[in-house]
Amino acid sequence: MTTICSVKVNGKTAIAGDGQVTLGEKVIAKTTAKKIRRIFHDQVVIGFAGGVADAVSLQEMLEEKLETYSGDLKRAAVEMAQSWRKDPALQKLNAMVIAFNSDDLLLISGNGEVLEPDESVVAIGSGGYYAQAAAIGMVRHSDLSAKEIAKEAVEIASGIDVFTDNIITTDEL
Repeated sequence: MTTICSVKVNGKTAIAGDGQVTLGEKVIAKTTAKKIRRIFHDQVVIGFAGGVADAVSLQEMLEEKLETYSGDLKRAAVEMAQSWRKDPALQKLNAMVIAFNSDDLLLISGNGEVLEPDESVVAIGSGGYYAQAAAIGMVRHSDLSAKEIAKEAVEIASGIDVFTDNIITTDEL
């Protein structure tokens, strides 16, 4: 379980995620996992929540679709979500993905959903709702940058959600 939050403000999109890996509900196995990655020639940034092996499978699938559709993130995400939803083996994957490039910010789920957030904020994972609420408040009522908001939102979630730590990684386009 984890918290990943992405924010788009003033033409910049940033993402932040904690590093905690939990085994079951009682054991913290790692605090420095990297759940944010750049893919497709460093033009797309993804963050994932859920099973690590499942997330890596989804990363590979999204990269494949980006190659097929010449880097068109929306098209690649829709095609990935359709494959994910229709394939019985892929349906068992337990992960969600946030993906963005210089134009788009998307949430991709195994239910076949590809969502663009209304408020330019999206968050996933066990602390996702806390981070999303915090980020929306900061977007509406502060002059902070996208990167500052994303990081602070995950920091806030780490104080509420036991499955989120405060060792936070960020990236920005």
